[in-house]
Amino acid sequence: MASVSNRVTLAQIAEYAGVSVATVSKVVNGRPDVAQQTRDAVLELMRRHNYGGNRDDLRSHPTVELFFGFEELSIYCTAMVQAVVDAGVREGVGVVVSRRSDRDPAADPAGWAHNLAAAGRRAVIAVTANTLSPPMVEALSRVRLPLVLLDPEVPDPSIVSVGSTYFAGGRAATTHLLSLGHRRIAYLGGKEDASSNQARLHGFRSAMEAAGVPVLGELVRHAGSFHTAEGVEHGKRLLAADPAPTAVFAACDELAAGVIEAARLRGLRVPEDLSLVGFDDTPLARVTSPPLSTVHQPINEMGGVALRTALRLASAEEIDSHHVELATRLVLRDSTGPVPADTDPDGARQTETDVAF
Repeated sequence: MASVSNRVTLAQIAEYAGVSVATVSKVVNGRPDVAQQTRDAVLELMRRHNYGGNRDDLRSHPTVELFFGFEELSIYCTAMVQAVVDAGVREGVGVVVSRRSDRDPAADPAGWAHNLAAAGRRAVIAVTANTLSPPMVEALSRVRLPLVLLDPEVPDPSIVSVGSTYFAGGRAATTHLLSLGHRRIAYLGGKEDASSNQARLHGFRSAMEAAGVPVLGELVRHAGSFHTAEGVEHGKRLLAADPAPTAVFAACDELAAGVIEAARLRGLRVPEDLSLVGFDDTPLARVTSPPLSTVHQPINEMGGVALRTALRLASAEEIDSHHVELATRLVLRDSTGPVPADTDPDGARQTETDVAF
């Protein structure tokens, strides 16, 4: 058998024993649900390679990788980091945060996965613009690191994931605007082909169709990202329509904040001239001017469920569901109000020459 240094890692013990990292972890922690033959083999390897010097460190400092498939982290991403780190504190688990960079894991999936396992990670939680590439998923499987997708834009039915009810949130936001009398309502989404964006859009369409209000193509736009600058740019274009919308449902708080700035640049007041609803309920929603009505996505709960699920998978425990969706809810603040008084029955703002005296 090949020799290893006295500072052998948990992943190396698993590799030499031909078992998963989770199984070795169970032996280290004295769990009873390991076959005796496997337990004996792992213990023999631990003794042979002087593993005892590392065992207490691994018990005291288990870690999970939180990987973001973005080069730039949004406010929503930082809120997700807080949620997973908080859950790690409660579970006694360290969280190591990484993101896509010039050294993209997709360029060397095997090396990426091996480094994670060698560093003693128990599992990987990934927040990505889409699903991880098949080679990346396969590489994690080869080193026996369980994977959980958190708020995936494109869920993969073969991978355990945690998300929220995007469709219901989109419908609730639009229904609220309709109840205020708005009819010319715009939708500003993220990446057009992302399923999470499509679910929000379908919720918007569902509410509009239920109210008998047409969805106008010129008032549906998709930004390339979920950042404020995109919200400003697309907000300008929406508000330049003739007639302009009286309300906008934006697919995230950052896009909504951008639309607020676009409205300010056009001399429009929120909500007197333009009502606005966002999505996510990040800290940004409470500090925009005015504070933003938004769909609350249960970020803290999602992070906690993702971490606990990852740990259960690492311990080879059964999980309740392959895909978990947590409920969204509408939070009303000051960015929505009644349709402007100078709006005609079709939802268009009237100009001075249109107003009847």
